[in-house]
Amino acid sequence: MTPVFGFLFPGQGSQSVGMGKLLYDSSPTVQALYKEATDILGYDVGALCFEGPSEQLNRTEYTQPALLVTSLAAFQLVKDGPLRPAAVAGHSLGEYTALVAAGAVQFREAVMLVQKRGHYMAEAVVPGSGLVAAVLGLSETDVRIVCQEAGTVGIVAPANFNSPGQTVIAGEKAAVERAADLAKTRGAKRVIPLPVSVPVHTPLMQVAADRLKKDIDSLQWSDLKVPLVNNVEAQALSSAEEVRGSLVRQLPSPVRWQETIQAMSRMGITHFVEIGPGKVLTGLVKRIVPEAVRWNVMDQESYAHVLSHCS
Repeated sequence: MTPVFGFLFPGQGSQSVGMGKLLYDSSPTVQALYKEATDILGYDVGALCFEGPSEQLNRTEYTQPALLVTSLAAFQLVKDGPLRPAAVAGHSLGEYTALVAAGAVQFREAVMLVQKRGHYMAEAVVPGSGLVAAVLGLSETDVRIVCQEAGTVGIVAPANFNSPGQTVIAGEKAAVERAADLAKTRGAKRVIPLPVSVPVHTPLMQVAADRLKKDIDSLQWSDLKVPLVNNVEAQALSSAEEVRGSLVRQLPSPVRWQETIQAMSRMGITHFVEIGPGKVLTGLVKRIVPEAVRWNVMDQESYAHVLSHCS
């Protein structure tokens, strides 16, 4: 059977100090990519990715451009190679990386856009007032119920439906902590705080979404060369107009990642390639579509491994 590839791009939580260094050291193309991002953003993106400090790298306004650039650095390895995607998808911030890969928006515009997205998100809530946590071992229905019950304390909502038994919740700190306690009472195996500095994909982000819409609408978008299966509805999008609206809706809405991967599987995709730092999405695919082949590409060695299995 001929492999059908889907490319996946990671979001916040996949960042780590040192990411992209091997790519940077061995590729003038990647060095130029980081330099261009540095010129756009006004700080040394490579130094932040390679050396940290992690406290700064984990702040959303810095995480987003850093992950976008590093994932697109990894994409340089595959973009002219034999792997051709039938569709792309990205987890939250990764959706912007996927859109660059699909030819919908230029690198420069995407870097500027995600920097603004990060700033708007950070400014939408008082620093330290939000919390994001992964709930393991509880059904989607039960997670919705505990968020509703904890809503008496403050705003908390499901933010990412990642895989069977893994849902991320986010919102105001006290409400998330209350939901975490309720989740454990209902039988959750674990509740793990995540290194994400703002409660994205909750109603708290509507203000940020309204601000971001103006920036999205001001950019030049192109129709996609390959379809994007989006976060909000888990539907395949191909037109620039569809993408613009989807990105605005994405911020205050949950990421339907499990349905995204299921939709890609129904499209006939048999091989999922996570492009960028970490293996978070590869692990989620394993839980969602166990029969699928899963690879990640984050440096030359991992790409060589993929090619050796495709020849």
